[in-house]
Amino acid sequence: MILKPVNNTFKIRNFFKNSSDFILYINEQSPLSGYYPGYILSQKHEFHLVDPSPWPFVAAMGALSLTVGGVLYMHGYASGSEVLLLGFIIILFVMFVWWRDIIREGTFEGQHTSGVADNLRLGMLLFIVSEIMFFFAFFWAFFHSSINPTIALGNTWPPLNLVVLNPWEIPFLNTIILLTSGATVTWAHHSIVWGSKGNAIQSLFYTIVLAIIFTALQGFEYNNAPFSISDSVYGSTFYMLTGFHGFHVFIGTCFLTVCLLRLFKNHFTRDRHLGFEFAAWYWHFVDVVWLFLFVTLYWLGS
Repeated sequence: MILKPVNNTFKIRNFFKNSSDFILYINEQSPLSGYYPGYILSQKHEFHLVDPSPWPFVAAMGALSLTVGGVLYMHGYASGSEVLLLGFIIILFVMFVWWRDIIREGTFEGQHTSGVADNLRLGMLLFIVSEIMFFFAFFWAFFHSSINPTIALGNTWPPLNLVVLNPWEIPFLNTIILLTSGATVTWAHHSIVWGSKGNAIQSLFYTIVLAIIFTALQGFEYNNAPFSISDSVYGSTFYMLTGFHGFHVFIGTCFLTVCLLRLFKNHFTRDRHLGFEFAAWYWHFVDVVWLFLFVTLYWLGS
C-alpha cells in the first residue's frame, strides 16, 4: 500500500474522474465543505473486501430470541417476556456495533468508493423492495377479508358489533406528523448538500422529535382502542399492520438519531453522506406505508 498526502483544496469529485484511489482517512477540519483532506490509499481495485465479523451470527441469535420470546409471551408463558426482552437488547446491541464498524470502514478507512457506494445503494433499494413485499402480505389479508366479508363477520365490514377507531382523530393527527417529518428530513438532506451544517442539525432534530411524538400517540391509541388483536380478522390485521409499521418507525428513528450524532462529528460532506441518504430513503418508505395504512385501514376500513 502507498500513502499519498492530498492537498486540502483538492475536490474529491474531480479526483475520482482521474483515479481509482479512495479515501483512507478524513479529518474534521472541513465539515460539509465538499473537500476531502487526509490521505489516499492506492490499490488496484475499488471493491471493499469485507473483514470477518461476528455480528451477522449475533444478529441471527437476537432475531431468534425475539421471535421465540414473542411467541412465548403471546401464549402466556412465564419466561416469554424475558426471552423477548433479551432478543430486543441483542438486536439493539448489534445495531450499535455493526453500524459502528460500517461507519469506521466508510468514513475513516475509505472503503466505500464510488463503485462500492453504487452497490450499497442497490442493496438498500432491494431491502426496501423486500419490506414492501412484507407489508403487501398483510394488506392482502386485510383486503381479502374486507372486500368479501364472510358470514362469521356478519357479512359486513367492519365486523358486526365491533367498535372501530375514528380515523379523523389520532390517526389523522399522526398522518400530519409523519408527513411533516418527511418534509423536515428532506430539508436536512438539502442542507447537507448545500453545506449548511446548522440547518441540517436543526431539521434532523425536528424529524426525530416528530417521530417520537408519532410513536407516543400510537401507544396512546393502542391503550385506548376498543378492540384487541384477538377481535376477529379486523383486530389481527389492524395490529399486525400498525404494529409492524410502528416497529419500522422505531428503527427509522434510531437510524436518524445515529445520523444526527454523525452530523455533530462532521462525518458527512456535501458529496459523501451515504448513511444519511439511506436513512432518508427508509423514512420516506415509512411515510408512504403509513399513507396506505391511513387510507385503507383507518378511513375506508371504518
